[in-house]
Amino acid sequence: MDWLETLVVVVHVVIAVALVGLVLIQQGKGADAGAAFGGGASQTVFGSQGSGSFLTRMTTFMAVIFFVTSFSLAIFAKQRAEVAGDAGIPVVQESSDIGAGAEQVPSIDGAAGSESEGGDVLPELE
Repeated sequence: MDWLETLVVVVHVVIAVALVGLVLIQQGKGADAGAAFGGGASQTVFGSQGSGSFLTRMTTFMAVIFFVTSFSLAIFAKQRAEVAGDAGIPVVQESSDIGAGAEQVPSIDGAAGSESEGGDVLPELE
């Protein structure tokens, strides 16, 4: 199972880098105005429509794969957390009586009267 997680992480990183590249390659919406003034759109590699539809489809495909790998990595992380919980690792539990047995901590400046004047009350650590 560990090799599968490694494979998903590698695919996730490659897809992330490819997505960044695809987004940077794409032209903005304002680039169509420049083509009206003599841009040779019919001589492009991707046809007369330009590379817009091809790059949009590739970006959508890569984004779907990115979300699937993200979801898979979340499932792997959840399984690891459950295994760690079963391994006997101590779990922090909150006490229901936080303010009952807490001692007051003196203030930073060390003033003697500040403790009785309602200084901060911190819960006692166990």
